[in-house]
Amino acid sequence: MSIEEDRAVQAAQDTVVRETDNGYRVLGAPEKSVTHQHDIDRIPREDVTQEMLSNSGENAECWLMYGGNYEQHRYTTADVITPENVDDLELEHEMRVGSGSSMEGTPLVIPGDPPVMYQSNGPNHVKAIDPRAGDVLWSYTYAVPSDVVLCCDDNNRGVAVWKDKIFMCTLDSGVVALDRYTGEEVWYTSTADHERGYSATWAPIVHDGTLYTGSAGGEYGVRGFHTALDAETGEQLWFTHTCPEEEWVGESINQAAGTNWMTATLDEERNRLYLPIGNPGPDFDGSVRPGPNRNTCGTLCLDAETGERLWFHQESPHDVWDYDSACPRVFIRDLEIAHRNQTKDVVVDAGKTGWAYTVDAETGELIERSEPGVQQLNMFRMIPHIDEGRRGTFMPGGMGGNDWQPPAYSPETRLIYYKMHNNAQEAWWRFEEFEEGKKYWGGILEDETEAMPDEYNGHIASIVAIDPATGERVWRDWIDSDTYLWGGSMATATGLVFAGTQNGDLIAYDGETGERVWEFDCGDAPLSASPMSWYDPGTEKQYIAIQVGGSGWLRRGKRDDRLLIFSMAA
Repeated sequence: MSIEEDRAVQAAQDTVVRETDNGYRVLGAPEKSVTHQHDIDRIPREDVTQEMLSNSGENAECWLMYGGNYEQHRYTTADVITPENVDDLELEHEMRVGSGSSMEGTPLVIPGDPPVMYQSNGPNHVKAIDPRAGDVLWSYTYAVPSDVVLCCDDNNRGVAVWKDKIFMCTLDSGVVALDRYTGEEVWYTSTADHERGYSATWAPIVHDGTLYTGSAGGEYGVRGFHTALDAETGEQLWFTHTCPEEEWVGESINQAAGTNWMTATLDEERNRLYLPIGNPGPDFDGSVRPGPNRNTCGTLCLDAETGERLWFHQESPHDVWDYDSACPRVFIRDLEIAHRNQTKDVVVDAGKTGWAYTVDAETGELIERSEPGVQQLNMFRMIPHIDEGRRGTFMPGGMGGNDWQPPAYSPETRLIYYKMHNNAQEAWWRFEEFEEGKKYWGGILEDETEAMPDEYNGHIASIVAIDPATGERVWRDWIDSDTYLWGGSMATATGLVFAGTQNGDLIAYDGETGERVWEFDCGDAPLSASPMSWYDPGTEKQYIAIQVGGSGWLRRGKRDDRLLIFSMAA
């Protein structure tokens, strides 16, 4: 059956997102969720075990979670593709997924004969695919309520898998569990009231039957949280607000934001979660929230069993620049820090400030702050009030630095690879009355600046390698374009780093030197997604997959609906 006859695809195509004064609104979604089965008998009936998930980072034949492993390394041990032969990498499948909305996701691949890929994109659409043949096995579209409002597009960045289920966060701040063999709904749980402005766009994680998911909606005056659900039933096990009441003044805690809107990182030995935490609320008016606004713009550590807050590292106290620290944290065990004569387990993050921060995984204490990956001009200068007639250009702007784009870590090179924005924005603050479900920015953020700082180098983005032990910026590739850089990177056991650009180029770098060793022109649409890879023993090939299409907060870049699968024979 062709994709044109797929009812779930048609439901996704009928679902549109319109920009309004209050953000983006979803219209035309189906009244009930739709599953369309094509060839489900082709899916091997082998459940994904906890042992498989725990070992996923070492198994070249799979990609079982958003970051490749619980540590969010985005690294494959598949070693067919090397710097010497990468020129032989070929495009094997160019699939149309049929729903050209936000394309920011990372597919999962479950090993088997054949392997099965689970690929998702906006608006809450997911497919099971046979990546050997390039065939769709089933499709599903979630029925998004028409009163959902979103700050930043109808994104869906991936799914999680455990046993016989896959799990997808939904735009109305929920989680839906699907039978991974049939695409049929098993359960749905709402984690917060979407009418207040809550939403969900990231890939959750599952460990020992517990699913972990966060919160989005910081632009609507919500209060951030992280929560744990029973993966079998959807029952809530614990719920923790990210910001503690005792650290905030008066009623400001109720609109504190501090949302956790990207995927958690798990330390299995300590049974801890490391969470990326966004801006305080309102974004630009700090006068209504005195103090440092702790537990915003930084890394929060939680006990994975109880949800207890253990430590927090803050990157931008009392933030008024929208400096979310959103990307997944990289956990590195036994990092040798020679100049300090230390070996430590560390958590590393690069937020919108453009610095990477290496902190002690046990205590959250800062070990190193890196050299910046982008220019920092007028940074941390107080933004003016809207009535003062002054302009305040600062850099990085509110999109970063590093926004949600997930980095990659290579145990071979011992470097972390980031994709960063190098662009200025202007902002003004003003007093706004809070109204539930309405935008609560406390000001204005302008993408187009009246005048760039004199020192601006003219490059809109960079791809950069950082040494987490020393903070050294080892190499940097400046990217030029009219649009910003989205999506993540991936490292390989052979020393390569793959990353897409907003110019439609998929690039392979030498991870040590930053030399471009291979490029593929994917067309005139941006690559807003993150690459992943696996080895298929049935075909004796290593594969790399990436989605194509523009998306994001500023809706820049041409839409597309392609999934590209590259391959190389061993």
